[in-house]
Amino acid sequence: MIPQASFALKGRNPDVLTCIANLSNDEVFTPPELANRMLDTLTDAWAADNGGADIWADSTVKFLDPCTKSGVFLREITARLTNGLAEKIPDLQERVNHIVGTQVFGIAITHLTSLLARRSVYCSKHAQGKHSIAKGLASDSGNIWFERLEHTWSGTKCRYCGAPKVIFDRAAGFETHAYPFIHTDDVKARLADLFGGVMQFDVVIGNPPYQMTGAAGGSSDASIYHLFVEQAQSLDPRYLSMIIPSRWLAGGRGLDEFRASMLGGGQLMTLADFPASREVFPGVEIKGGVCYFLWSKDHSGTCDVTITRGGKESHAARDLGEFDVFIRDPLSVAILHKVLSKDETSITSILSRDTPFGIASNYSAIQEIKGHGDIPVYFIQKMKRGVGYVSRSAIEKNTDLIDTWKVLVPEAYNGGDAVPHQILGKPQLAPSPSVCTQSFLFLRLDSELAAQSAQSYYSTRFFRFLVSLRKITQHALHSTYTWVPLQAWDRIWTDGELYMKYGITSEEQTHIESEVRPMKLDDSDDE
Repeated sequence: MIPQASFALKGRNPDVLTCIANLSNDEVFTPPELANRMLDTLTDAWAADNGGADIWADSTVKFLDPCTKSGVFLREITARLTNGLAEKIPDLQERVNHIVGTQVFGIAITHLTSLLARRSVYCSKHAQGKHSIAKGLASDSGNIWFERLEHTWSGTKCRYCGAPKVIFDRAAGFETHAYPFIHTDDVKARLADLFGGVMQFDVVIGNPPYQMTGAAGGSSDASIYHLFVEQAQSLDPRYLSMIIPSRWLAGGRGLDEFRASMLGGGQLMTLADFPASREVFPGVEIKGGVCYFLWSKDHSGTCDVTITRGGKESHAARDLGEFDVFIRDPLSVAILHKVLSKDETSITSILSRDTPFGIASNYSAIQEIKGHGDIPVYFIQKMKRGVGYVSRSAIEKNTDLIDTWKVLVPEAYNGGDAVPHQILGKPQLAPSPSVCTQSFLFLRLDSELAAQSAQSYYSTRFFRFLVSLRKITQHALHSTYTWVPLQAWDRIWTDGELYMKYGITSEEQTHIESEVRPMKLDDSDDE
């Protein structure tokens, strides 16, 4: 008989899983408190959908963590089942054997995390070891599987995750980060192979890796967390719950189809969003925040949304499919409705797209001294703005826009997660003729007066608030400005005039000003 103390790990002070350091920002360990929040949400949903039944008293429910790291989800699930099944299976050893042998399964993301996860669940990194709480498991891996897997190369990239061959085609003994759950065309067959038979999981839960180094080309990283969500959905579980970066809600390269499916599918029961990631992952900054969700294959309708900012929670039942992106605050939705009701042309009609003149941010041929036939080129390098010169003949893209006045707007601006936020970097007037590097987008205008008018509009809180509804990371590309309406360039715009034009109430004004801080155009810094 195993003493009850074997299952008291989470009662120790401190819990070991609150003390381990994260491997990296894309492999963030889940705090036990957060894991239990997600399991509480699952508990409530199961009861609501099953006549008040307790999921933890059901000996047939199967759980899978397809991307286990510390094993915290599997550990907490095992502990809850151990308590919940006490009446149905009174003998503790028999109960434990049943739970870890038939109900709780995991796929580790690395060799190290497989050892951590087994230690968390079995109290031994060897499932058959003398200190293991489980008896009768078929191998030392138990039901927490890991084997080193190679990427499937298609040219210079992995065809499953986009990993660059030059980085991840590694010798034996090095982690490849070829995650088995997403590196297959038939995940059900893979799980049957891993766990010795056809598996139908009722609940899939976890915290997947967030990005793949170099997968977007060069030094850029690409999101991969959505691949885990989509693969989990293909298993047809009753419930799916994962914690992932919030940037999918409004942006992210290659996430348009994923976002449309998640927001428009109607199967999200709950969404808990944390705009500042440190609220749930102390010491870790993930741009745009993090969220966790509960997806149900049988749910159709509104989603219970909770936004937590500065320790304060707001709750609302939301129709997530109303827009092509998710707007975090219901009052912001009301403001947007007023703006869109006027059916005005978007300012994107005069806004350039990415790399407007084909000049990369690290372009090295910029000259400090103007030569014959040269034109000014505006750039940002090493966080500082500057103006140099480039030959007009070197410009091959959008040559018809060289001889226009421009309001240059930085493509990226961070400024942290605190509110009120500036949202966008400061604008800069560029007389005709001129060009800019990839560091800027620009509004094209016909005259200096029109450019000054557009610059004043950009600097208003109203303008930047509408941008903020679609800007969830530091980057503000062309589509981020979709909801900003075009104005007449015949005046210096103020928030007061814009509030009056769009019927923004005093409550809504206060909301805008609580989110967006003033922008002083005469300030000398480069923000």
